[in-house]
Amino acid sequence: MTETIHLDFPYNFERVLDRLSMDPLISLNKEKRYVMVPTEERKIYKVQAFGTTVEPAFKIIGPEDDKEIQKIKEIFHFDRSLEPIHEHFAKTNLALLFEEHRGTPIIREFSLYATLMKSIIHQQLNLSFAHTLTERFVHTFGEQVEGVWVYPDPAAVGQLQVEDLRKLQFSTRKAEYVIGVSKAIANGELDLESLSYQDDETIIETLVKYRGIGPWTAGSFLLFGLGRPNLFPLADIGLQNALKKIWGTADKPKAAEISSHFPEWSPYLSYASLYLWRSIE
Repeated sequence: MTETIHLDFPYNFERVLDRLSMDPLISLNKEKRYVMVPTEERKIYKVQAFGTTVEPAFKIIGPEDDKEIQKIKEIFHFDRSLEPIHEHFAKTNLALLFEEHRGTPIIREFSLYATLMKSIIHQQLNLSFAHTLTERFVHTFGEQVEGVWVYPDPAAVGQLQVEDLRKLQFSTRKAEYVIGVSKAIANGELDLESLSYQDDETIIETLVKYRGIGPWTAGSFLLFGLGRPNLFPLADIGLQNALKKIWGTADKPKAAEISSHFPEWSPYLSYASLYLWRSIE
């Protein structure tokens, strides 16, 4: 089944491909303007752009029903206009940033489980080695479907021994976190799909009960796993550096200074986070 979609708002797919290409596990082609999307059910869809930023159009190839198509729309932000966000920030001190990055959506991770695993693996590592470690994890315990790498099943990871991950250069604690959270998901104790319908606070309270999931990982799950619109991780050094650059200050702004702008930026703090990260990538 192929679904053709025309959006009635600016959408910059090149920026989407640029950001997705930072993850070596994602299969895409910038020249041909497509990305391959693996699902939780081990199906592979293709999202192909053929329009422009001003008149965006896409083909979604592979879904079998409207429910699957809707999920792709939600992942890629096809289901809701970016224009109200742009208009909102046009009245703020981030107006120039939002003009520069107009039409840039928040793209969700393709799997809720993958979101958590990726966040846990990336904790306290430089980006290069974090990607290397994640690749090793997926290449060793996941599988390729139609040439696209898919994260392993939680049940399989939950049965691993710490030493299995230590061989890949996981620390002992990180290995314990990955295995422990996977076990909780596999046995139904932690139901990510059901959890996704809860409010932000409830989700954070639930996730941080598990070893290896702190506020940063829980926030990452909300932002990139669920696409929640109003999140800004104050402790993120990248965001602090981006604001220092934009505001032209000698030092990185403190949390209190940044949060003083939240009433002005809300209810779209997540987009401020994304565009600030993009400004220094």
